Amino acid sequence: MASTAGTARFQLTTLAKGTMPGLSSAYGAQLAQAAAVCLENREHTSGVTLHLSGLKIAECLMEWPPVDDRARRSHADLQEATERGAYGIAILIVCDLTGMVVVERSAKGLGFDYWLGHEDDDELFAGKARLEVSGILSGSRSQTQARMRQKKEQMKPSDRLAPGYVTVVEFGTPIACVEAT
Repeated sequence: MASTAGTARFQLTTLAKGTMPGLSSAYGAQLAQAAAVCLENREHTSGVTLHLSGLKIAECLMEWPPVDDRARRSHADLQEATERGAYGIAILIVCDLTGMVVVERSAKGLGFDYWLGHEDDDELFAGKARLEVSGILSGSRSQTQARMRQKKEQMKPSDRLAPGYVTVVEFGTPIACVEAT
């Protein structure tokens, strides 16, 4: 995250750099493009203010290159695009807040999406955290709060493994709520 005059600035293209052990440049580019498609679908332009709530209250600028017709067609399944776009935004924000990076995609059935950790930490669970992400293309504050409660409940069975974070991204406002479990 870069900042200008006190306002945080996230560039979605950062996801495509391949700098995290558990996030290839190709997969990161997909997440970034899906997020951009969802933001533009909700009629936002690059530089839109995203409202951050939960662990930190702030306003962030989200920036991305223009979305073309090929990108829109590639992400025409807006449910899938919302999920992937939310992953991208959540990863940028939570990694910035925690100083951790994505070290691995979680296996299905564990109740969370990603393992976070420090790049140079080779121990299996030491210093790791769990990240669960949910996306809403367009919704109300109460829908976002309900989704947050649902996702925290979903993560409870794995609470013994490591600390956790839940992020709900709503593209209509846009807002991202990050809470610890």
